[in-house]
Amino acid sequence: MPGDALSHDPAELRRRIDTTKAHPARVYDVFLGGKDHYSADLAAAAAGLAANPRGYLDVRHNRDFLRRAVTTLAEQDGIRQFLDIGTGLPTAENVHQIAQRISPDARVVYVDNDPIVLAHARALLTSSPEGRTDYIDADLKDPARILEVAAKTLDFDQPIALCLVAILHFVEDEDAYPLVRELVDALPVGSRLVLSHLTEDLNAENIRAVQRTYTERGFAFVLRSKAEVERFFTDNGLELAEPGIVPAHHWRPDHAAPVPAQPEPAYLDTLEDIEKVRYHDINDVTDADINVYAALGHKSATA
Repeated sequence: MPGDALSHDPAELRRRIDTTKAHPARVYDVFLGGKDHYSADLAAAAAGLAANPRGYLDVRHNRDFLRRAVTTLAEQDGIRQFLDIGTGLPTAENVHQIAQRISPDARVVYVDNDPIVLAHARALLTSSPEGRTDYIDADLKDPARILEVAAKTLDFDQPIALCLVAILHFVEDEDAYPLVRELVDALPVGSRLVLSHLTEDLNAENIRAVQRTYTERGFAFVLRSKAEVERFFTDNGLELAEPGIVPAHHWRPDHAAPVPAQPEPAYLDTLEDIEKVRYHDINDVTDADINVYAALGHKSATA
């Protein structure tokens, strides 16, 4: 039920957490400068960075795409409901913070299957008084349960923005397309799909090197072409919004990516390369740095 994230037994959560194996949500946390990860996650992130030294730009620009997309939907399109699957660990500017700053009555449901994310779910449930946030402990591969529980918080008679940001490349084809179809089919007319996805179309050598480091650690890591990403929209009758499917840093750029505060140089010198990532300014991005497609789709009356 909504809010049940807060009622889980801490001992049960600890039992579910495997600190010896890297998890995508926790590796992502490393690149975003978070602290909720383990040595296996740090090692995986460091290996990814060694394979592609500017790979942190994929992660951080993916996150900045989410900021711009949610801002667009709340500010310009009047969307007041968001279903964010593959939420990841709480970080600065979660979906509800962005949406409720614009529209305090916005409702957001987060979904993830990592017990570490569940353990930190309180940070995702700090809604404005007028709005509401909830968290579902569930896997993307169980869309029926996600939709059933989300309906306790979201009104499925009104438009909903489904956010599948940097999650589908962890799902093989035989599951990915049917899962997205089931989710989109449940959404009412006027809903949106916010999607980002890793690809080898743009800078193949860099991202294939990263792919090897993660598949060696047991991750599914599917790099899809632009045409394959487009199928998530066209197969479901969704109309792509301008500018279509583009590298993440080219999706309606506003050049407002946050610049991290800089520590003393002497302190920086004590850090490993992967630990320095959190302090990098991402505004120096070039096309040679990005391997993420980003897009926004609209469910029209004819979908």
